[in-house]
Amino acid sequence: DFAGQWFALLVLVAGVVGLLAPGQAAPLAPYTPIMLGVIMFGMGLTMRPVDFAIVAKHPKAVLLGVLAQYTVMPLLGWGIAHALGLPPLLVVGMVLVGSSPGGTSSNVIVYLARGDVALSVAMTSISTMLAPLVTPLLVLGLAGSSLPVSASDLFLSILQVVLFPVVAGLLLRMAAKRFVESILPVLPLVSVVGIVLVVAAVVGANADAVLSTGLLVALAVVLHNSLGLGLGYLVGVVGGMPESARRAVSVEVGMQNSGLAAALATAHFAPLAALPAALFSVWHNLSGAAMATYWARSAPRDETGSEAGAASPEASPRD
Repeated sequence: DFAGQWFALLVLVAGVVGLLAPGQAAPLAPYTPIMLGVIMFGMGLTMRPVDFAIVAKHPKAVLLGVLAQYTVMPLLGWGIAHALGLPPLLVVGMVLVGSSPGGTSSNVIVYLARGDVALSVAMTSISTMLAPLVTPLLVLGLAGSSLPVSASDLFLSILQVVLFPVVAGLLLRMAAKRFVESILPVLPLVSVVGIVLVVAAVVGANADAVLSTGLLVALAVVLHNSLGLGLGYLVGVVGGMPESARRAVSVEVGMQNSGLAAALATAHFAPLAALPAALFSVWHNLSGAAMATYWARSAPRDETGSEAGAASPEASPRD
């Protein structure tokens, strides 16, 4: 409850702290991959094989959603960055954000928005599993002309900080189900602390850049997220999905794993390339919370059941 209610505000405060106290926050930047690995391990602990069952039952909704996530957001990131004339490092940063899998807080937003939680969980899980292969190829194809990109290095990094921790968490839950389920209530707090530290570190490392180009990058981030949310919903409409599934696809497409983008940018490019990810982390949690509040006021017409498995009891929301 605490994580869900105050997450957006805590991330915003972390950005302000990073900006006002860069000397204390910036030294945390090299530890971003480790912090992300802890977050992803926690995500793995919340996953179960049943989370993937919806793919077999309703493949159209899941495949359309994941396809939209890995086409709409990367292309938007690249297009917006070039339209605003951002320098090469920030172009790479925007593409990295767009090419990342679903955000770690998206399932909670979908749950609060009375969307299809089962579909949201499946999309987050599958896009995360595909990330080691898809993300490096997208970054290479879209940003390779701006800066040298090593797809193999990105692949290895995502294996280390995303896939391996997620799989380890999933296996541990299968092996020690009772113990893991006893600690599940505190996992959202672990993720919140991790994301807050990542945002503070990245903003602190880029304090001067935030002050000089922050407004332009912030505009790029707001456009990226807003268009992603809108186009994600449109994909659901064109795909003939019920209202609860449209809400889920909208949130999943618009909310990215900005922590991964920040970690990859810091490790393989420069701290400046992580700036879009840091600002995206702040903004998409604020916009996601606003959307959840709006949608929570009206139940989707299909709340009693949807073709994508609306909010089944087996698919509990994750942080």
